Amino acid sequence: MTKLITTRRKFLKGTALSAALAGTGTFFGPWQHVRVLAQGQKKPIKLGLTCDASGQYGNSGQDDLRGIRLAIDEFNAKGGVIGRKIEWITADTETTPATASRIAERFITRDECGFLIGALHSGVANAITQVAAKTGTIYMNTNSSAPSEAGENCSRVKFVWDGNGTNFSKATVKAAIQSVGKNWLLLTNDYVWGHTTANATKGLVEASGGKIMDNLLVPQNTRDFTSYLLKIQQAKPDVVATAIGGDDLKALRTQVAQLKLDGKPAWINNQQDWPDIWGAPESLFGVFGTTWYHKLPLPGVAEFVKKWQAAYKDGPIPVPGNVSYNGYMATRELLRAIERAGTTNNIAVIKQLENIKVSAADRMQHYDAYMDPTTHQMQQTIYLARRNMKPADTTDYYEMVAWAEPKDATDDAAAGKCKLVPYEQVPTFEL
Repeated sequence: MTKLITTRRKFLKGTALSAALAGTGTFFGPWQHVRVLAQGQKKPIKLGLTCDASGQYGNSGQDDLRGIRLAIDEFNAKGGVIGRKIEWITADTETTPATASRIAERFITRDECGFLIGALHSGVANAITQVAAKTGTIYMNTNSSAPSEAGENCSRVKFVWDGNGTNFSKATVKAAIQSVGKNWLLLTNDYVWGHTTANATKGLVEASGGKIMDNLLVPQNTRDFTSYLLKIQQAKPDVVATAIGGDDLKALRTQVAQLKLDGKPAWINNQQDWPDIWGAPESLFGVFGTTWYHKLPLPGVAEFVKKWQAAYKDGPIPVPGNVSYNGYMATRELLRAIERAGTTNNIAVIKQLENIKVSAADRMQHYDAYMDPTTHQMQQTIYLARRNMKPADTTDYYEMVAWAEPKDATDDAAAGKCKLVPYEQVPTFEL
């Protein structure tokens, strides 16, 4: 085992040296490597959980972690997977790509993790993907939703579990143009998720006969939106479509409420993550997208909520939301895939993941879901919601107003942008 680890480290070191000599950071060529264990050895399967604990998505990263841990605990309670217990380690990726790269490399080369799970920020997810692809390490991108994650930044080793900016835009744009108006203004976080989501919205608005009046770029970690809101008041658009995430969206919501701008213009917030709204339902405004809600009247939802609450009695949020749900579903399906493959061989597990089909009842959503084998993005029900003015209890923030089938929210452009390498070019291993 030590010899094989050394081989992997030498490979990474050699790759970095070659790239430096060539003046690039690119990994060249295929690398194949088979890790062999002693016969009958029941070594635990080790997962590296790349979850933020600080930065713009720190709260959501920890909610992601709670969902992931719940799935691991369920499998360990019944003996693990293929007769092996599951172990996990985690470290704070700080919502920064550079830190995420270092952690992913450490998890793979030093801690021998064959599988990585987690991320909210799409730049972080892409950085992890680049590291994972060098060694064939399977990466479950639980909650990053830039269209580029399953488009130009897709990978044979990465699987994307959240709905993306295009999915949510397709579920809203056409109906909003018909019912509200054609003049739209975009308010966009200035990084990959914001840019790719805004581009998707712009294309859909123009294809439906609408007009983009302006696209206001907002730097990450913005806390004062006054200047942007004044521009919106002056421009007088029919609709403002935002792609603002994490703590930035919290600040925006508060200031929109203070200026009483909720109502006119109409607001469409591409996606609302549950940890970002918990504790402040009065600041919810406009229509927003999500993939799940804890009060969906569907089979299995109430049981899942009780199970989650029993595991996190003293947690900061009393009920699971979409982020924790995505973490749970991604981890559960990874462990199921290993179980079906009967091995941890990465190529065998990748092939199982590429053919996932999950019934609506098993997904706790309205429609059956499936993994797109050409983009590695989970195709699922997309929900639209708004603030619930008649809550049933203190956790009942959302009123679900519509839900779209996977076929009606598909990101049609992704398949043309995603170029998966052949299996033969993926480094192989078995832990």
